[in-house]
Amino acid sequence: EVHDGAATMDWMEQEQERGITITSAATTCYWSGMAKQFEPHHVNIIDTPGHVDFTIEVERSMRVLDGAVMVYCAVGGVQPQSETVWRQANKYKVPRIAFVNKMDRMGANFLKVVKQMEVRLGATPVPLQLAIGAEEKFTGVVDLVKMKAINWNDADQGVTFVYEDIPADMQELAEEWHAKLVEAAAEGSDELMEKFFGGEELTEEEIKTS
Repeated sequence: EVHDGAATMDWMEQEQERGITITSAATTCYWSGMAKQFEPHHVNIIDTPGHVDFTIEVERSMRVLDGAVMVYCAVGGVQPQSETVWRQANKYKVPRIAFVNKMDRMGANFLKVVKQMEVRLGATPVPLQLAIGAEEKFTGVVDLVKMKAINWNDADQGVTFVYEDIPADMQELAEEWHAKLVEAAAEGSDELMEKFFGGEELTEEEIKTS
């Protein structure tokens, strides 16, 4: 945990003492897909500070990034610094994806954060997943592309997982957000838009490609 001073990329003594990120740090990883179905993708990661006092570090990084992952707390949601970073990403035209963290914390609410992104950031978020439960009842996510539930294995800390049917009490909500995802994907090309308005279902591959 960052606030415990144990984050791997917080190498400075001051960062470890204060439990916050002060400087940007870079590392590399390789990704082959959840089921190891792809050739390894080489990914360079720059971890930037979240504290408002170190905004200039984020600004420097934005100049060279191909994309950004915006991490939001499922409890605290969009913070003032989140708005600053979003404006910086707009300034440099950086594509971004949002990740809602800490779904197991007291007061966690995934859809509340999605709404905050719309209202406070002026964004048009298109969820790819929905959380199954929250707080101590958080058990996994619904993949809105595959329309399947994903449950991770607690024994290996989520290294392995299984696809299951969507819980019955989430089926209607999942279908609602899947429809929004498909509509957003259809806007990716005239061909998909024509298919969408023709009443045809977009394939999983078409959604991913769009």
